[in-house]
Amino acid sequence: QVQLVESGGGLVQAGGSLRLSCVASGSIFRINVMGWYRQAPGKQRELVATITFGGRTNYIDSVKGRFTVFRDNAKNTVYLQMNSLKPEDTAVYYCNAAVIVVPREYDIWGQGTQVTVSS
Repeated sequence: QVQLVESGGGLVQAGGSLRLSCVASGSIFRINVMGWYRQAPGKQRELVATITFGGRTNYIDSVKGRFTVFRDNAKNTVYLQMNSLKPEDTAVYYCNAAVIVVPREYDIWGQGTQVTVSS
């Protein structure tokens, strides 16, 4: 069984920074794409950033230049460095991973971590 555990959320003032971490554990052969999603109250969950096993990244326009996603493949960990935070970044942030547990690939979600940005 594979689990994703997130950490690093919290309350921060506008303009501040937070770093989220997500560690995968279990009988993992390899993790392909890892990513971060967020869901604000009353809104649909949206993709924030993704990173492939090889390090190719993708971001939504609203976080480009402020957020950085990176990973440590040896530790099965993905990070989201969030700088210049804005109140509109307030949401529950979820980690997602495409995990290969031989012979299949599984789409795994973390439990979510709250990020609150005050104005």
